[in-house]
Amino acid sequence: MKSKKFFLYADGGARGNPGPAGIGAVILDSNKKKIKELYKYIGETTNNNAEYNALISALEEACSLGADEVVVNLDSELIVKQLNGEYKVKSADIKPLFEKAIEALKKFRSFEIRHIDRSENKEADKLVNKAINLSSLF
Repeated sequence: MKSKKFFLYADGGARGNPGPAGIGAVILDSNKKKIKELYKYIGETTNNNAEYNALISALEEACSLGADEVVVNLDSELIVKQLNGEYKVKSADIKPLFEKAIEALKKFRSFEIRHIDRSENKEADKLVNKAINLSSLF
């Protein structure tokens, strides 16, 4: 059976940290063709909380689209190092999100978590801002 490998670009942010927050993600297929965009306002929270929520949403979406391998690209060095076991998760607020992310990753046959420069994550970042801006309309 041929594997289905997706490339995920996820980002989350809060204006004010904590403040109004949003998530954004772009999912590409194995040919690096965009197959899905997600963005959502998630209320008042911190940057790290938003980053984890973006990652979890992207992983859940990739799973529902049938991916069995994922390459996750994040510009949050902290989260990449936590997921790769280089840093411990000390924050009580983040621990449940970290555990949820690990559970989501276990659904894939294989995964890779990569730290990328912010400049390589502009599309997901734009979606975060779109989500936060939309919140002010309500």
